[in-house]
Amino acid sequence: MDTPRAHVPRDHGTTVFSTKADDYQTARPGYPAAWFDALAAEGLLARSTVVADIGAGTGLLTAGLLDHGAQVTAVEPNDEMRAACDALLGGRPGYRGVAGTAEHTSLAEASVDLVTAAQAFHWFQIEEARREFLRILKPGGQVALVWNDRLGDDPLHQSLVVIMEEAGGVARQAMLSQENKAGVPAFFGGPYRTLEHAHEQHLTREGLRGLLFSRSYMPPRDSPAGARALAEIDRVFDLHAEGDTVRVRYRTVTMLGRPA
Repeated sequence: MDTPRAHVPRDHGTTVFSTKADDYQTARPGYPAAWFDALAAEGLLARSTVVADIGAGTGLLTAGLLDHGAQVTAVEPNDEMRAACDALLGGRPGYRGVAGTAEHTSLAEASVDLVTAAQAFHWFQIEEARREFLRILKPGGQVALVWNDRLGDDPLHQSLVVIMEEAGGVARQAMLSQENKAGVPAFFGGPYRTLEHAHEQHLTREGLRGLLFSRSYMPPRDSPAGARALAEIDRVFDLHAEGDTVRVRYRTVTMLGRPA
């Protein structure tokens, strides 16, 4: 299959999140209850389900999968993110954390019922990841590629985009070119389904700061560019706050199927 090689930055997320684990864990959204219910209704999520959560980060999706009784291996290349995931979930039944990537998970052949990848697909080398997922999936196993997409017509989102464009610069533009899901058809190489669920989170001022600074392209908080971004985030928070929080609205989008 002819797959564009420029789809994924070479870093694979191995180093760019090393200073962002705290912001990621405290401010990124989890996933809606309706998402887990939908997978359960399709027979893809139950107490007997073995899941590989690829690019698990600090365990935002992993935690929800464990809540539903799945046996979950969190595969994460970044040491700091994986340590945060282990600290959060390491004592829970059914959890295991391993160092690995989408292309090299270290998991056994035909050992997994479901592969999940939340907010991580843009780091994949598509063809290599596709081969690896087919290797570790059991017959009939499925892949769920998941995104929490902020709503484009939401006024808060529009204000945040202005901040991220200014602070993220060229690095943000490069990342956006990879995040448009254009590689999904090549990854599946055949039919797949799209699921959508409404989702939202309520963030304090510090939470909104963390949400933006958890992005890989955002500058350090203590840099001049970071200080300017902080001031703008606080201004946007004051503009959109409902009491002590702002409401961030999402559409959780899932591409579900088995690679051909």
